[in-house]
Amino acid sequence: MLQWDESEDPPNKSHAIGLQSPVANMSFAAAPATLASRDRRSYRRPTPPPLASASALFLDIDGTLLEFADSHSGARVDADLADMMPALMRKLGGAIAFITGRGIADVDQLFPGLHVPVAGQHGCERRSADGTLHMHAPSPPGLLRMRDALTGFAARHHGLVVEDKGHTLALHYRQAPQLAAHVHRTLRAQIKDASMGGGWRLQPGKGILEVKPEGRDKGTAILDYMREPPFRGRTPAFIGDDATDEYGFAAVAQLGGLAVKVGKGRTTARYRLRDVAAVRRWLRAAL
Repeated sequence: MLQWDESEDPPNKSHAIGLQSPVANMSFAAAPATLASRDRRSYRRPTPPPLASASALFLDIDGTLLEFADSHSGARVDADLADMMPALMRKLGGAIAFITGRGIADVDQLFPGLHVPVAGQHGCERRSADGTLHMHAPSPPGLLRMRDALTGFAARHHGLVVEDKGHTLALHYRQAPQLAAHVHRTLRAQIKDASMGGGWRLQPGKGILEVKPEGRDKGTAILDYMREPPFRGRTPAFIGDDATDEYGFAAVAQLGGLAVKVGKGRTTARYRLRDVAAVRRWLRAAL
């Protein structure tokens, strides 16, 4: 089945690179910039082939496994997903990880008792399959000042919500979409302010703009997992729906894996699934 959106790009032609490719020095910080510079020709994306038992599966959560809720804290895991995740972990020998902007503690609350590897806060924190916690990006020295500045900004505008994730800060404007341009202008100015200490990067998403330390993203997190058991030696597959996931798509494509975009929009991913329901059906078919 082919899926199409008029704003799409041709797929990444470097997709078919074997797992033997060196990964130690790969960097995907330019992935969204690369996407923005590609031409605007329309292109049909196929649905991905069936998930093989020798895969390493990496999953975004919001907009991929779960529909977006009205608020960040309003997301709920339904019984179908709660039952499916342990079955997938058994099928893949434990080679599943969540790659998400949520914090690890937040994911554990969503999926109690699952004990799945998680790369949280866009890779700034990462829990390996053996339970080891890696804190990859120390908070810049201006974190408290940045948090106070964003909190004050949000207090002056109805519908804005600040989320402090620990290493990253998120400004949600899904309930005030008319403020999107103002939010982006204000945060761009904030990260350039010398009093904030430097070392920040903006990470846009759907109805959200995050301020995060430089140097980590979803692609680097996936590469870290691919060097560790039980992921090492498997073919990676990553499913995501947002601009933040383009880093992961680039990493997986370089390893010859499956990069799967959920929903409409321009992407470097080679494959597409229409929505959350289609993702669930594709995963269920692997069992």
